[in-house]
Amino acid sequence: MSISRRMAMIFKAKASKALDRAEDPREVLDYSYEKQLEMLQQVRRGVAEVATSRKRLELQAQQLAASADKLQEQAVQAVAAGREDLAREALARRSAAQQQLAGLAEQHKSLQLQEQKLVASSQRLQAKIDAFRVRKETMKATYSAAEAQTRIGEAFSGISEEMSDVGLAMQRAEDKTAQMQARAGALDELLASGVLEDATGTGRDDIQSELDRLSSKNEVELELARIRGELPGGTSSKAITIGDEPLGQPDASDPAAQHVAQPRGEERS
Repeated sequence: MSISRRMAMIFKAKASKALDRAEDPREVLDYSYEKQLEMLQQVRRGVAEVATSRKRLELQAQQLAASADKLQEQAVQAVAAGREDLAREALARRSAAQQQLAGLAEQHKSLQLQEQKLVASSQRLQAKIDAFRVRKETMKATYSAAEAQTRIGEAFSGISEEMSDVGLAMQRAEDKTAQMQARAGALDELLASGVLEDATGTGRDDIQSELDRLSSKNEVELELARIRGELPGGTSSKAITIGDEPLGQPDASDPAAQHVAQPRGEERS
């Protein structure tokens, strides 16, 4: 097969497929109905034209009949007046009129038959168009219902083009949201660990962080000493070292503290 023939076949196949997608059965049915109505109008115009011709023949026949009757009277009057020549002329014209009447009668009969056939055809076509219209509306309603049901099914299953776009957009939004949340969490952890500094200048420096750590440690040790002092036989007087300074050690400059710190043997002596 030559390249040109293959290209022609491919083009026809693609064109047929595109036309099939673009074709709407409802539009095709409406177009067919309109064409049938146009045909019915043409038949009715034909009936009207035949009826008009028949009526024209009837008027001509009436005129010829009236003329023949008048010629008959003139022939009688001519004979009464002794003018046979005039009587013969009148009778000759009357004979010609009668022959024309006979021809008109045949034409009139032919037109009547044609008119009857056209009327019958018009009636049959009208009945066919009425039946087609009912069937057309039924098919259109059925197709619309099937189309709506298909769209609903596609929407539920997510396979329609519109719903696929919506699903992809939703997926992209969820992915970006998860990415931003992960980035925000990572930045918070880096800022808290001190790896990153606050660019706005509102963050704490290393010295302040160390002071805060020591303060938190001192608070823990003080709370621990308090708990020990509340226990029976507690060791509240025991020196507790926090950092480089002892806690709980009596102050030598305080007399009350010196009195408490003296051994019991020395106090008795």
